[in-house]
Amino acid sequence: MATEDLPVAATTLRRLERAAGRLAGDCLAAMEERQPWFARLPADERASVALVTQTGVANFVSWLAEPAATIRLTAEAFRIAPRDLARRISLRRTVELVRIATEVFEHQLPPLAADDRERRVLTEAVLRFGREIAFAAATVYAGAAESRGAWDARLEALVVDGVVRGDTDGALVSRAAALGWDPDAPVRCLVGSPPTPGSNAGPESPELLTELRRQAARRGHEVLVGVQGRRLVMLLHPVRGSGEDPDALPDIADGFGPGPVVAGPVSPGLLRSSAAVAEALAGLRAAPGWPSAPRPVDSDDLLPERALCGDPSAPARLRTALVEPLRAAGGELLHTLAAYLEGGGVLEACARALFVHPNTVRYRLRRIADITGYAPADARGAFVLRVALVADRTAEPAATSPPPAPHGTNGVPRHDTPGPPDVRSSPEAATIGRSLQPDGG
Repeated sequence: MATEDLPVAATTLRRLERAAGRLAGDCLAAMEERQPWFARLPADERASVALVTQTGVANFVSWLAEPAATIRLTAEAFRIAPRDLARRISLRRTVELVRIATEVFEHQLPPLAADDRERRVLTEAVLRFGREIAFAAATVYAGAAESRGAWDARLEALVVDGVVRGDTDGALVSRAAALGWDPDAPVRCLVGSPPTPGSNAGPESPELLTELRRQAARRGHEVLVGVQGRRLVMLLHPVRGSGEDPDALPDIADGFGPGPVVAGPVSPGLLRSSAAVAEALAGLRAAPGWPSAPRPVDSDDLLPERALCGDPSAPARLRTALVEPLRAAGGELLHTLAAYLEGGGVLEACARALFVHPNTVRYRLRRIADITGYAPADARGAFVLRVALVADRTAEPAATSPPPAPHGTNGVPRHDTPGPPDVRSSPEAATIGRSLQPDGG
């Protein structure tokens, strides 16, 4: 027979009311004895647990007289607790405390019954009330987790927005530390479009961003994610001790939405990552100019497109990275590159314009590829090197102009230049080996 059909006598209820204080004290003593971590809690946290326990015991007595009020009374036991108690004590530990209190009730309540019938009623009531208490605790913790998740998401968005805007104050570090982020760890950034939402989800849907975080965690990275309109900015660094995984970034980039994904350079820490994010965002604006770019593509690999899009730092970066090393290497490498590119990429025509053997041109082109990392004979390499040459020619003349004679206006020697070098006496040709035969250039 159910508990509602077998009410407890009024005298039994009065005995339970008088024993409520002793029951609460015995529950706390059992918790301290069986759970060593409970004894180490600060005094305020132990007081909060004691308050919840005493309220739960009092509500149990009230519930015996009004079984239909289970949900209201069990929820009230946790509503009077401080709001941050769920943050300080985990759900697993809370369930352990509820189990201990239930066992104390099972041991001490039946002897207070007037007869066997009331003893069965009290035993069943303890089990049912303990179950409701456990469900109430789970509900409280679920609500706290949702609130904490929403707060963390807002805090995370503030950190990412601060990095994008270039903030360097202490607030940025403190917010990142509150999220468990190491501000001194090296940072990589990825920028692209947000994941495509479903029919009932927006671009900032927690489910979409949570999946991105899980994907990064599987690759051993901690991330900060911020959605800013139509772009997604992600800051990430490897978990301490996991090492750098070369395949991690492409795998994480798969979680972005359609379109290009650009990776910025590595930054030594969070406060110094704004410049890298700015580089990545500049690359994202220019990325449509290279439809076949890898995903992700390094922002430095988009310097030609960035220069064409008006990025003021890109031309100087191209000159420094590509043109200046060729000018410093000497050996007519820069003039050979200009002649080769402006001659349509035809090796024999370049050799005739320079009055050298084709093998000399081949050797110089190989040296250009070794120095710059871009092969002039490759379509992408030719485009990057040509934009670098244009950037060099349009810079200040005092810093970039080659010697005036015997060259023409485009850097290619004129045909009336006296004394063309003989391929047999050329030092470059001597290094390519005797196995290469002149082909009549």
